[in-house]
Amino acid sequence: MKLRDNFKRKTIDRLDYRYHLLLLIVPICLFVLLFIFNAPTENWTILPLLFVCIIYIFAYSLTYYLHQGRLTRLWQHLEQVVTMNDAIYELAHLSSHYKNEHAFLDALLNKAVYVINGAEMGSIIKVNENNNKLHFEAGVGLDLTKLRLLDFTLEQTFEYRLTKGRCDQVVVVNNIENINAGSTLSKEEQHVLLTASKQPIRSTLSSPIRIDGRLYGMLNLDSSSVGAFSDYDRNLVSILTHEASNAIALYQKSQQITKLANFDSLTGLYNRKNFEDELQHWQQKPHLGSFLLIIDMDNLKAINDAYGHQMGDIAIIQIANAILKCWQNNAIISRFGGDEFVVLCHGPQTQIEQDLENMRKNLNHDSELNLSFSYGIATFENDWSQSFKIADHAMYEQKRAKKKAIKALEAFAIKAQHTN
Repeated sequence: MKLRDNFKRKTIDRLDYRYHLLLLIVPICLFVLLFIFNAPTENWTILPLLFVCIIYIFAYSLTYYLHQGRLTRLWQHLEQVVTMNDAIYELAHLSSHYKNEHAFLDALLNKAVYVINGAEMGSIIKVNENNNKLHFEAGVGLDLTKLRLLDFTLEQTFEYRLTKGRCDQVVVVNNIENINAGSTLSKEEQHVLLTASKQPIRSTLSSPIRIDGRLYGMLNLDSSSVGAFSDYDRNLVSILTHEASNAIALYQKSQQITKLANFDSLTGLYNRKNFEDELQHWQQKPHLGSFLLIIDMDNLKAINDAYGHQMGDIAIIQIANAILKCWQNNAIISRFGGDEFVVLCHGPQTQIEQDLENMRKNLNHDSELNLSFSYGIATFENDWSQSFKIADHAMYEQKRAKKKAIKALEAFAIKAQHTN
């Protein structure tokens, strides 16, 4: 209850009035006793005692005022940190609601600009680990289209120069134009950086974002005022960036978990669970019809036996890519397991069969593994089990027909050899 009262009063600590009285009365009583015992017996006056007491009361009041001022500043700092933590927690808690990492970083940047006093705009710049190239991933109050035309590297940033390549601390630049003048960027590139906002950027806070020990990117907060940021802002942004790093790491892990739960790890297609969930949202088009298609590789075992399972995985990926090439934008595609794929798409059926024949020809042309497959087609009218049963039966009938044809050819070849 006391803690809650302190939050309502916006105070970190407060002293009871009895405590103040004790601190005032006890020393004054001591002064009086000392004065009585040490005062001369004749011609003494109380003025020196009053003078000492007044000085003490004044000194105590001044100390209390300064102490309260410090507590107020500490409260404001605590309030900002709590606001930051709440903002980051909200982002992390709702991370699964963002459709991609760009949307998550955009929301994170908006929170950062809102939390830090003096920040009017900002950006998050991602670093490519392989070549240190920079990419403007999110921006507030900046023209990202213009900034993304820049081709520059980490080594050309003032964050890199001011930290001597370590990129391990927050840096404050209170006159951005002067600092950019010392970089290796061309005048045109410097002009783009300075004019990408509606108001010219004059001050910047730049903080590295590190995830699992590697440099993920940089959080830049900008102002149109010279000297807009102080050392206090630097420390606050350091806390913010640390929390942001945790939030980004948590978002990435949640996305990985979601991907593992809903997608096939080898091909990137829907797994069976996700496919069946997506069936609930399928939109029928009566004028085209809906069809369930089952595709099963014919020769995966032969490829595994001849070349190994790694080559078998490559064959599965090639089949998946061929299916995606045909139906990526207007179908639900899933790898059900092994070498079996399921596609739900719109018709007409003649077009689907033509697409399958084109896919067969492209596989024979593009792949050196001599890939082949069998398929079955069934109309889909929201009865998943019945459609799957019909398409599966048709696919196995096609497989049996192929095996019979192969056996007949083998028998014919043996007979021809005996005849010769």
